[in-house]
Amino acid sequence: MVAPVALRVVRCGGGSLHGARAVFSADSKQVGLGPGYLLCASGDFVKMYSLATEETLRLMGGHADLVTGIQLNPHNHMQLYSSSLDGTIKLWDFMDGIPIKTFTVGSKLLALYTLASSEDSVFVVIPKSGERDTFQLVSVKLPKGAGQDLEANELSVVLDGVDASPKHIAFGREAEYVASVKDINLQVYFFKQKQLHRFSVSAVKTKSGNNRFSCVACHPTEDCIATGHADGKIRLWRNFCHKKEYTFSTLHWHHDTVMDLAFSVEGTSLLSGGVESVLVLWRNESDCQKDFLPRLGSPIEYISMASDGTLCCTLHTDNRITIINSNLRFSRSIQGLIKSADIKTGLVVDPRTKALVLNGEPGHLQFYSLQSDQQLFSLDIVQRQYIHQAGLNQIDLVKVAFSPQGKWLATVEEREEVTDPELQLKLWFYDEETQSFKLNTRINMPHEDHITDMCFRDMDELEDDSLILVTAGRDCVFKVWVMVEDTDPEAQQSVSWSCDFVGSYHNYQATNCCFSEDGSLLAVSFEETVTVWDSVTWDLKCTFCHPPGKIRNICFGRLTCSKYLIGATDAGFLCCWNLLSCALDWSAHLNILVLQPDPLSEHIAAVSWLSKESSLFVFKPNEPRPIYIQRNFCREKIQLAAFVPRDEPETIGSEKYLWLRRSQLFFLTDTQELITLSMKSLEERLTPSSKQLAVEESLPVTPFSLLLGKHRHQQSQEDIDLGRVFLRNKRAQDSPAVKELLHTPAHVLPSASFLCPIFINSLLISKENKSAEEVADEVEMESEKTEDDSDEERDVTEMKQEDPSPVELLGEMTCKLSKSQEKELRKIRKMDFSWISAF
Repeated sequence: MVAPVALRVVRCGGGSLHGARAVFSADSKQVGLGPGYLLCASGDFVKMYSLATEETLRLMGGHADLVTGIQLNPHNHMQLYSSSLDGTIKLWDFMDGIPIKTFTVGSKLLALYTLASSEDSVFVVIPKSGERDTFQLVSVKLPKGAGQDLEANELSVVLDGVDASPKHIAFGREAEYVASVKDINLQVYFFKQKQLHRFSVSAVKTKSGNNRFSCVACHPTEDCIATGHADGKIRLWRNFCHKKEYTFSTLHWHHDTVMDLAFSVEGTSLLSGGVESVLVLWRNESDCQKDFLPRLGSPIEYISMASDGTLCCTLHTDNRITIINSNLRFSRSIQGLIKSADIKTGLVVDPRTKALVLNGEPGHLQFYSLQSDQQLFSLDIVQRQYIHQAGLNQIDLVKVAFSPQGKWLATVEEREEVTDPELQLKLWFYDEETQSFKLNTRINMPHEDHITDMCFRDMDELEDDSLILVTAGRDCVFKVWVMVEDTDPEAQQSVSWSCDFVGSYHNYQATNCCFSEDGSLLAVSFEETVTVWDSVTWDLKCTFCHPPGKIRNICFGRLTCSKYLIGATDAGFLCCWNLLSCALDWSAHLNILVLQPDPLSEHIAAVSWLSKESSLFVFKPNEPRPIYIQRNFCREKIQLAAFVPRDEPETIGSEKYLWLRRSQLFFLTDTQELITLSMKSLEERLTPSSKQLAVEESLPVTPFSLLLGKHRHQQSQEDIDLGRVFLRNKRAQDSPAVKELLHTPAHVLPSASFLCPIFINSLLISKENKSAEEVADEVEMESEKTEDDSDEERDVTEMKQEDPSPVELLGEMTCKLSKSQEKELRKIRKMDFSWISAF
């Protein structure tokens, strides 16, 4: 029997999306003249982008922690090395996305370097054992063996006291020396002579000690080291082979820290970047000969050069990748999840595109695709020029809500003022022709104080007739906004929005609001009290109170749990109220920061924060005991969460994870790192879904392929009638292990000893998937008492294993019978009904 796979926390974008320099493939040429790819670290993955189309071609997953370095194999440019905090180095065939070897070092790897002169070894930065915040540059000998997983135990220390950043170490001309910078010290180690020279800039007089090093780069053909500094200066070191006779010259344009440096392939020019969002090209190491590429959008974090010198790329702090031609002209841009100063809008899912929607550039709303890890588009909400000045109160986007079908978008923007805040509520309509949102209504000062929450009424197909928007504010009221026909003949649109009702409760501040699943009830929290209103008459139906502590989050149950209302207080209580009995059903003492219901099931995810660690609880409101608990799954504070509906329900073997069948749960930490929970094992992730789709969709449309497609369709119709056993075999053929064998070129396949256990495990049938006949035989062997006691348990298990779809509920599919029903059916079969033939 296959062992159940535990949920893994996977970093899939956000804060530290690009944790290392990007790498160009060896065949990268100027866009339009030849194929080219860009590889970069992205959380736990390595991603390969097309330079021609900007799309993500490969998603290489297999590391269990952040990827910290990627380098081409200097002896085979179709292969790639990657290092990770999980203590492993992987060798990939990146054209097929297949890991060839995995070398286990056993220590956290913080940077990776490869040299052409070292055939069987690489260089990594690891923590020094027994000392905190102290790191070493070591050489790791990569063993040769037949297996895929190998131990790399032969380590030799090259430099002590190095910095953990990959930008603080560089290898010199033909790997004759290595340079390392940390604080105000420069170390140069010569491999052949085995000499170590140390230099310091502490003797240079400065006002505030900003002479510390920030990055280093080495000239490809000459003995020259370029170092960047926190004061914006670049120093070019020469003659450093003589410890006391070294010289350096200074280049200065940047007004703040030099973030990264890179020499051109020939060494005739030097590139530098920093917080100014400007790429500077220094020619002939001269302060007078320099060119600029300005307005790149955000500070430059890393600079990478292609091996043929035709392209370079910059990685930016807001997760943007900019491709630049050799003549310093902008070519293309790849935008990931923008790192905003503060996510005030929350994490919202666009019903149309299933994209995550949140704060992006100042005053903009970003639509982020989870599948491609790229920004779909950015919507300018504030429509005013942003002024980059510290301490200036500027208008910012604070609230966002989508209508159920995604036709309407509501946004709130405000200017932080202590006495007189400036507020605007805007309603946007999605235009099918232009495929974008257009402003329909602008409402100045919808509330007298800040808006704390807003939501649309979910009425599905009745959206156009009964669409309602509710806003709650610190001015102690909530307001109901409805669409009305515009009577102005000069108006450009036929409808606009206006206020229809204003509600309050004992002059308390309104903090949260949400509608029930059918839209009949509205819940509004007023500090420590939750009020429930009729959404047709706006009569107050009931109130719930659970002092002490103000209500932090509220949500209604869904589907079979629609009679429950859930609330979390800042005093550390999670409460569940029954709307039919108007009483508290249960409560738990948990410091819940995030409360997120799944829109497609009864499950609710709650994230608590205790002792500097986040814990996840998944539950149904009708059951006080959680379905799933994962304590300390993240050491960072979870700021937001969102359930994103899957395109197709996931096949889940374990009952424990059925809550992830229809939706995937994403989290955003306070460092704006996007993480999710994955059920896939490392073996299943050998063949990415993007690769499988690429293989299947690349089949040519020929008459033979059309005939083959028709034949496959007929076969699939026949398969349905062959029974459950055949379906099991079909599922086994669709397993990742079988697809790995069929879709992977033979010359890059892992060894048979590695693939065989995966293939055998995929053929094993889980004990849970028994046929009705096997269940019936077991029932007969059991006693009557055991049968009665287990009937209820089996019914619950079957409900959890297969969440019935709407089609099943309509009776269009065969339902599973419980033990007692199967027993009754057998009794009826044994009865003799021949006497009825006489009539």
